[in-house]
Amino acid sequence: MQSLKRNHVYKIGIAGGSGSGKTRLSLYLEEQLSQLMVKVIHMDHYYKQVRPVYKAPFTDQEYEDFNHPDAVDLNRLYEEYTAAVQSHTFDVVIIEGFLLFHFPEFRNTLDVKVYIDCLPDERMVRRMAWFLEKGYTYDEFTKEYLDLVRYRHDEFVEPTKWFADIILNGSKGTHKGTEILLKWILMRCRGL
Repeated sequence: MQSLKRNHVYKIGIAGGSGSGKTRLSLYLEEQLSQLMVKVIHMDHYYKQVRPVYKAPFTDQEYEDFNHPDAVDLNRLYEEYTAAVQSHTFDVVIIEGFLLFHFPEFRNTLDVKVYIDCLPDERMVRRMAWFLEKGYTYDEFTKEYLDLVRYRHDEFVEPTKWFADIILNGSKGTHKGTEILLKWILMRCRGL
């Protein structure tokens, strides 16, 4: 890997609902930008040790709430993000997470903000596959999704799509939008 231009680190933010394709896009970009120095930061790795507990309004069931902004260890995440941007090591820093655009301290520093839009039922099916692999039962998954996850998406994720510079279709199996984004990054890093 060699740097093409390092007088500016390009900061790419990727947001969208859980299961929309954020991680897949960030890893694809990292792979396609192999001629550059790229750092990918996944917000999912920055949850606090103790997360908020949410009581579902209709069932009174309590859940450890991974879907609330207060669950994210912002200090640790911001330190790593800032260190990567200021290190003069990377050409591109990609940060992805479903709550990313909720936080102005990240949102306002990004060169391009990408929101992956995907239909709720498709996101739910993708998410369910992950959770069943982790040992959740179908009933546990659906109860938590219906009691908590969909409300948090509507409250904290969906409204942030309006901060995006680019909205990609996470349901359509085409890479046209991704290729446009990739070309933009390469042009910027080459000083074009």
